[in-house]
Amino acid sequence: MADNDWRAAVLFDLDGTLTNPFVGISNGVRHAMEKMGRGAPDDETIRSHIGPPLHVTFATLLETEDEARVWEAVGHYRERYQRIGKFENELIPGIKDVLAHCVDAGRFLSVATSKMESYSKDIIAHFGLEDFFDAVHGSAPDGTNANKADLIRHILANEPIDAGNAVMIGDRLHDVAGAMANGVPAIGVLWGFGDRAELVDAGAVGIVENPEALSAAINRLLAPEAV
Repeated sequence: MADNDWRAAVLFDLDGTLTNPFVGISNGVRHAMEKMGRGAPDDETIRSHIGPPLHVTFATLLETEDEARVWEAVGHYRERYQRIGKFENELIPGIKDVLAHCVDAGRFLSVATSKMESYSKDIIAHFGLEDFFDAVHGSAPDGTNANKADLIRHILANEPIDAGNAVMIGDRLHDVAGAMANGVPAIGVLWGFGDRAELVDAGAVGIVENPEALSAAINRLLAPEAV
């Protein structure tokens, strides 16, 4: 396929952008910390750590650089999350309308999440979103592509996407910074786990407060012929 035949593309973060996963993630973090013999963090502490790769979160929460201990905690988290936590989740109201608008406009849609790819596919299917997406990309069990810059670089290398005609949608600074590292502009959303200040500081080219405003923001960024 020639570059000029490629469709405009929209990359969507998952947690805090397409869904609200707080219940499942918070229960998983508490489960893992208890298994590690540590006290459970409060809700606000957990909220502040949703977005970065899981092993980074547990290194911080456990206050350790011991990789074996960090990955032990990740294992405890995943054990519960695989069984229960991934479905302790809610679809963001109005997000299906945004996805439908993008599909109607002929855009290439991909999930771009630091969450494990297998979990992400299960969640997308659970909420009936699979028909909207051309691809679902996430991290590997060993943490490969958990870093957003690495993940987006991987997507650009493996999908018919041109960075100059794509946009990343996410709720945390990691989404914005990862996109910018690959020459992709990013729109920040305020219904997730980040705030306006971190999105602005990271370099988001637009920030929206609700899904109703997101379709118009995407339209303003992508090539006119794709709209």
